[in-house]
Amino acid sequence: MLERVDISVVVPLYNEEESLPELCSWISRVMKENGFSYEIILVDDGSKDRSWHVVRQIFDTNPYVRGIRFNRNYGKSAALNTGFKETRGRVVITMDADLQDSPDEIPGLYRMVTEEGYDLVSGWKQKRYDPISKTIPSKFFNGVTRKISGIDLHDFNCGLKAYRSEVVKSIDIYGEMHRYIPVIAKWRGFTAIGEKVVTHRARKYGYTKFGLERFIYGFLDLMSITFVSKFRQRPMHFFGTLGTLSFLTGLLITIWLIAEKIYYVQYLHQPIRNVTDQPLFFLALVALIVGVQLFMTGFLAEMLAMQGARQNNYLVIEKVGLQ
Repeated sequence: MLERVDISVVVPLYNEEESLPELCSWISRVMKENGFSYEIILVDDGSKDRSWHVVRQIFDTNPYVRGIRFNRNYGKSAALNTGFKETRGRVVITMDADLQDSPDEIPGLYRMVTEEGYDLVSGWKQKRYDPISKTIPSKFFNGVTRKISGIDLHDFNCGLKAYRSEVVKSIDIYGEMHRYIPVIAKWRGFTAIGEKVVTHRARKYGYTKFGLERFIYGFLDLMSITFVSKFRQRPMHFFGTLGTLSFLTGLLITIWLIAEKIYYVQYLHQPIRNVTDQPLFFLALVALIVGVQLFMTGFLAEMLAMQGARQNNYLVIEKVGLQ
């Protein structure tokens, strides 16, 4: 079994051949100056340039560097998730490979986790060197995420974060969900979430790999995480409630149409359109069918949730008297 270290630095990368030597040298210098035992895990997310060749060269000269290479580009979440599984550090630091995150922030982040008791510390790029096309959507994105999640962070998307090892070992991320690791961690019971103002540096090499579409995908992922975190273990509460409301709405409209028909014909002796000729009849029919379908969806989802519970999907953080 490999020896534990103080800090694991996980760096996802995609076409960053120019910045990697400088980044690894900088991280190593900071670690040595502060007396940390460490490892650097470089995850090559299917780069099309010479990034993997550079990683191998760095490995030959720096024994603290480890590399993982994907056969194609899977995305930042996949790179982080794979890197997390390989970490040996008591504290895990994530940072981007483009040198916009400063390794000089690592000691401060480490102390916040080890000395101040945080489970997760997120960087806040208070002063940014990004174009307005990124900063304005980012402010909106962070505001919405803050409101929905209830987590008071200014910059969910900052790549510079620090975690207790237990946090990264108990979560799985995919899609674009790396932005919402604080939300996922809170859902898993890690509620000591802090923030640190960090230096944001202008990009020195290459160009950004992300476009505006990331905010669309990110918003959809936020909806997914919010739903799963609230209703994963009780899906009937969601689908059953909507199904019941829809069914009752259809039932009430049906009763109203029948009562109206009886009232006009039996008591007022006035002709009235057939129930099936009224638009409300079709609305009631749709509401009844949708209500039944939603209720059945909730029932089936509840059965799947019960099956998942039997497979022990819960996080156990301590045992007494058990091996």
